[in-house]
Amino acid sequence: MSDTIVETMNLPPCSHQPRPYQGPSPEEVLRIRKEFLNPGIFLYYKKPLMVVEGFMQYLYDETGRRYLDSFAGIATVSVGHCHPHILEAVNRQNDLIQHTTTIYLNPNVALYAEALASKLPGDLKVCYFVNSGSEANDLALLMARAYTGNYDVIALRNAYHGGNAAGMALTSHSTWKFNVPHSFGVQHAMTPDIYRGPYGADDPEAGRKYADDVQSLIKLGTSGRVAAFIAESIQGVGGSVVFPDGYLQEAYRHTREAGGVCIADEVQTGFARTGEKFWGFELQGVIPDIVCMAKGIGNGCPLGAVVTTPEIAQVLASRIHFNTYGGNPVVCAQGKAVLEVIDQENIQENALKVGNHLLEGFAGLQKKHSIIGDVRGKGLMLGVELVKDCQSKEPATAETAEVLERSRNYGLIIGKGGFFGNTLRIKPPMCLTLKDADFMINVLDQVFSEI
Repeated sequence: MSDTIVETMNLPPCSHQPRPYQGPSPEEVLRIRKEFLNPGIFLYYKKPLMVVEGFMQYLYDETGRRYLDSFAGIATVSVGHCHPHILEAVNRQNDLIQHTTTIYLNPNVALYAEALASKLPGDLKVCYFVNSGSEANDLALLMARAYTGNYDVIALRNAYHGGNAAGMALTSHSTWKFNVPHSFGVQHAMTPDIYRGPYGADDPEAGRKYADDVQSLIKLGTSGRVAAFIAESIQGVGGSVVFPDGYLQEAYRHTREAGGVCIADEVQTGFARTGEKFWGFELQGVIPDIVCMAKGIGNGCPLGAVVTTPEIAQVLASRIHFNTYGGNPVVCAQGKAVLEVIDQENIQENALKVGNHLLEGFAGLQKKHSIIGDVRGKGLMLGVELVKDCQSKEPATAETAEVLERSRNYGLIIGKGGFFGNTLRIKPPMCLTLKDADFMINVLDQVFSEI
């Protein structure tokens, strides 16, 4: 690596000084992990990265080296690692009481539910708090089936909805899916992918045509009645797949005509990440019946939620329903602080501005590097799909892994996804600056030139 490259690859200045690390070495941590942790847990990088500290959009390894985090723990850290306002709120609550369940009154869960509901449109006003997106989607299925009296659910191919049994049933991505019995009653419709699917960006009727497959599944794959249709507003693990205009409008119409409710999985797209809107489903001009959220809702804490209408919520009152940690006062304090930061620091506007800057930069790289087949996304939920050949669209899976390795060497942490593992996933903390974006573009430009 020449001196010129080192100079042009410098991260933007940051005043934060990481604390000296005095714990076990990466080699020792890896040894312990292999012995005592689930072997199914995977690692990025040939030489695993050990992260010991974070500040806003940056991560630090055990040597104190700084990296730009463009993956945010899979869109989990929404407004910045260890954001001062959030730390203050959490520390203040930890000094009072760390846990009490919803069988007692506590102001945090009530005030947070009120604040969260105020961010949602229509009659979406009743909140249920859980610990993760997997739990949220599981609870949404329970609500849908109990409310409609139907059982069959329509999900999408290439979707990811969680690591529990119910979430895996909804997931169709074979890399993530176990053969669980809960898959009974779940049908998977065609992915509305205008890059790889049969209907492309040049087809103004693509949204309707993809939604026709939902209608076909209802007629041919179910009894003609369904409990729900569930979809991520932009597919995350699937490779930042953005649906064509009109898709959700038509899919929702077919579902409701078959007696079902519509569920929006906002685990990755929610909380201003798309820039244009606070919620991903708003990009499609629809209002779902149930919204599931997690990850960015709490900026890294174990918090998830399901928000629905009073009418649908009433069905859970027919039995006792309880979640031990749902509505925990500490995580509710953290969730409420996240909403405050989004408003006070104009996070949505920043996501739009910096996201558009990145899209423009990636489009410029696409003209320069033939390995880039598609650039897509909204705000700070972006995807860059890599191919061996732009005509055949043969996935550049090995090359994508190499991009991650080389980007890490320059100080850029990035994600990957898609059915073939050939899409760079860019989902940074939404405090990302334009200078950070330029650094990311410059690093990728250099890496694409190298490979």
